[in-house]
Amino acid sequence: MHVHHDINNLPDFKNAVITIGTFDGVHTGHLQIINQLKKEAVAVDGETLIITFDPHPRMVINKPDEGIKLLNTLSEKIELLQKQNIDHLVIVPFTLQFSEQSAEDYIKNFLVKNFHPHSIIIGYDHRFGNKRQGDYKLLESYQSVFNFKVKEIPEHVLHHIIISSTKIRHALEEGDVTTANEYLGYDYFFEGKVIEGDKIGRMLGYPTANIEVEDKNKLIPADGIYAVEVTIGERQKAKGNEQFIQPTSNIPHLKGMMSIGFRPTVGGTKKVIEVNIFDFDTSIYNETLRVYVKKYLRKEVKFNNLEELKNQLAIDKINSLKILTSPPTPSPMEKGQNRISN
Repeated sequence: MHVHHDINNLPDFKNAVITIGTFDGVHTGHLQIINQLKKEAVAVDGETLIITFDPHPRMVINKPDEGIKLLNTLSEKIELLQKQNIDHLVIVPFTLQFSEQSAEDYIKNFLVKNFHPHSIIIGYDHRFGNKRQGDYKLLESYQSVFNFKVKEIPEHVLHHIIISSTKIRHALEEGDVTTANEYLGYDYFFEGKVIEGDKIGRMLGYPTANIEVEDKNKLIPADGIYAVEVTIGERQKAKGNEQFIQPTSNIPHLKGMMSIGFRPTVGGTKKVIEVNIFDFDTSIYNETLRVYVKKYLRKEVKFNNLEELKNQLAIDKINSLKILTSPPTPSPMEKGQNRISN
């Protein structure tokens, strides 16, 4: 997949079949659009092209106190889209000026001028231009003017629930990892650098890696205890207009459990993320740890003493291993169920 960061230096795309969106989470709904994108490109002997924005539009348009936490960092989004075998990903800087252009100018001076689309594939609720006034009907009215085709992906409903990035964020904020992972089609993950802690976990027989998440906009699940898998090691970074990312599938997944919260039993006052990796006793300070959140176990609890905490950690480990060693349940996508996109 070719990743383009400079909109003023794009190649000539062959019969470009494009779609546009934030694609936060690259969830199962998004895959419906991406699959349609690839089918259309094959039919017209064209190239697939996804246009996305950085930063997220809501981070530019919303008031500071209406901030949004993201399911993916930009590099994570690139990694997930790369797995979909897309030809081109164009990352457009999103600014207030860009958001204020009219829907008509968006079509003429942004889409047509830069991408010369053969076909445009959009979700049923896609909006664009100033105050989100542009929609499928407006794009449709310009088909003959600029010689492109537009196709809309209709709304699909799974168990009467519309899947969206917003619903996934809400599920994670409530600790409902099962629902979030089902909607995503993969285990939610985040990365951070391993930093030094106070080593209380080691004293209890459960040494932990304290994780510092560098991207302040990355959504961290609700406080509590989780069963997790982790990988250790930093991925490769971007090189020019190409994005080469070390496949995480080649890195061993280690089993463990994670605590997110304030550690009330030891009088903690700062929220921390700690991971106990099972059967692992290697120093990994300053390494990058990727955490795959598998299952929510319980709320954070204040125990009367460290011995009670230690006993609960033993139970948490047993429960985590039951989850992590159970055969994986096929996802709805693997079962062939329809998902909706947003």
